[in-house]
This record gives sequence, structure tokens and C-alpha cells, in this order.
Amino acid sequence: MAHFREKNGSWEYIVSAGKDPVTQKYTKIRKSGFRTKTAAKNEARRIEEELKQGTYVKESSTTFGAFVDQWLAHYEKRAKVSSVRARRIAAKRLLDVWEHHPVSSITLSMYQQRMDDLSLQFSENYIDSIHSTGRMIFNHAHKLQLIKVNPTQHFEKPRMKKDVVEEDYEEIENFLELDELEEFLLLAKNKGLRGDLELFSLLAYGGPRIGEAISLKETDLYLVTNEINITKTYYNPSNNKKKFTLLTPKNRKSIRKVELDPFVIQLLKDYLKLQKETKMQNRLIYNDQGFIFADEEGYPPTIKKVAIRLQRLMKMMDTDKHITPHSFRHTNISLLLEAGVPVAEIQRRVGHSDTNMIMKVYAHMTRNVKSKASQQFSSHLSEMTKKLQ
Repeated sequence: MAHFREKNGSWEYIVSAGKDPVTQKYTKIRKSGFRTKTAAKNEARRIEEELKQGTYVKESSTTFGAFVDQWLAHYEKRAKVSSVRARRIAAKRLLDVWEHHPVSSITLSMYQQRMDDLSLQFSENYIDSIHSTGRMIFNHAHKLQLIKVNPTQHFEKPRMKKDVVEEDYEEIENFLELDELEEFLLLAKNKGLRGDLELFSLLAYGGPRIGEAISLKETDLYLVTNEINITKTYYNPSNNKKKFTLLTPKNRKSIRKVELDPFVIQLLKDYLKLQKETKMQNRLIYNDQGFIFADEEGYPPTIKKVAIRLQRLMKMMDTDKHITPHSFRHTNISLLLEAGVPVAEIQRRVGHSDTNMIMKVYAHMTRNVKSKASQQFSSHLSEMTKKLQ
């Protein structure tokens, strides 16, 4: 039974919560600050009903910042280091405003307002990442009965839009046309640094992610069947070449074998011969881990280093396109589409769990594909067209 008392002009209720199963001591729930005794009674009845139904949750006074630290410690035992890093970065956007707030004090209204504010600063993909992280944090708090209501449960995603319509905007596709790729690879052959032609040819002809490419080892190269076996990816947020980690690929379908053009296989075979010479010349310092692409000490190049070498070659080309190592993956997809390779086979080769990216590339088809599609369509309807003229 609840008890009530007036203190300093406001009312307080005290409800018996029974014996604590851990301490074996009788506990009480109390709350003050009610303007009237009736308000205190109504709240006390609700608490007593929750205790009776077994649904009562004693909301935690733990701060949001402290709980995020606890959640990350829990999460990092169940996720890849790259995923943990991404969640930590996303969580910071929420910690910026709520670090010292009790986790139980954060409401749907507060969460919605924060996400609306962030949507004015960041891309749709990043907003999705922040919300996914927020949902995981509050789901965990709810599971541990630290909060009664999950503030992310009825969140409505902000509508992402630009305020200004750029009528004269001309999209620069983030992959290379066939003629541009030819120009680039000839530059890599004639003016590139050691390994440029081999690595960029592999990216263009095979379509691996850059992390998958630089983590390849000699044992992943099947010379008899002209295949590479992709089973891992490179992770190194510090860009210190000695502090890298090899992780499992992005998803289950990313583990795959990819057939390569004999030209690329021969490039890699010749390159491995040069690597053997490098190992011998630097045998006192060479840390041989079997990587195909390795420097004079045996370490694979960082992704940043590959990007720098790529930009060195791009500056020699007459193009405004912003090309990154990942652009060669889109280039590979566009060329496969142009060659008429079925989407399902492209999906298998590039290791996508769905066809979204392939369809995005298809939506920005190369000029050759657009022209060919138009010609094929006209040819197919030519007989009917003649009758209609």
C-alpha cells in the first residue's frame, strides 16, 4: 500500500516494492514533486499496477555517455573492428548533445529533433548510419530494463532534399568509359610506378574492392584456372602500413572466386617474379606474409597510398571526373553491362548481396551502352516502323 506525505508545498508517494531478490532487503519506490495529493495517488496506482503485472522498470540514472561506453564494450565482442569504429563515430553525433543526460531522460521528441538537425548537415547514408547506431544503443538499454520506452521506436526519417535546384548541373560519372580506361592503363604502363599497372588492371578487369585487392596473397592466385580467391579484406584506419588487420569481407557473398582475363593473370605472374627479386634484395628486413602487392619490407600498400598513386596518374589525363580506387569497381560493372553480361553473373563476380549498386551503375550507363541500346531497339522495331511511315 502506498503512503503519501506533504513536504515543502509538494506531495511525495512511497510504494513498497517487496523484497529485492539480490540483496534480500525490502525496497521502496518514492517520488516527490507532485502539486496535489491526487496527482501523487494516480502515479502511485500506476506504479503499483506495474509491480503487480511485473512490468515495472526502474529507469536508470546512468548517463548516456556512460551507457554508450558500456554498449560499445558489449558490441565490440560481437562485431568486426571496422564496424565498431563506424558505430563509435556515429554515436559521437548523439553524444555531442546527450553525453551527460540520464539515458532514461531521452525522449522520442528529443531524438527526432536531433536527427532532424543532423539531416541538415549530413548525407542520407550517414543519417541512416547514425540512426542504426542510435537504435542499437536504445534497444540494448531497453533490453536491460534501463529505460521504459525506446525513443527510436517511432522515429520518422527526415525527408532529404536540396534547397536549390541546380538546373545547369552536369553529372560527372564516377567511373571510366572504355576509352578513358584505355588511356589510364596506358599511362600506368608507361608512366606509372612499380605495381601501378598490375594493381589498377586487376581492379578494372576483376572488380574487387580495393581492400580485397591489396589483401590478396600468392595462395589466392589460381594460375591453372585464371582465378583469384577473395576471402578477406584490408583494414587500416591509422594508415600506418605495419598496423593493418585482415578482416572477413563485407558480406557472405563477398567470399568468391573471380575469373580474370589471361592478360591480367600474366601481369600478376610477371609481377610475382619481380617480387621474388625484391625479397632477395631485402631479405634482412623483408617481412614475408605472402602478399602479391607488397613494398620492399613485405607490407601491402595502404589504401591512402593507392589513392595518392591513382591521383598522380589522373592528373596526366584531361578529365574532370573524380576517380577513386573504388571507381574501378564501378568501371568494371559498367563494362560488364556493356558487354551484355547478365546482372546475376555480375552480382556474383563483384560479390554484392543485392543488385542495388549494379542498377545504379546501369542507370548511369556509359555512352556506348546508351548508343548500342538505342540502335538495338531501332533495329528490333525496324519492320514495324517501315509500315508506319
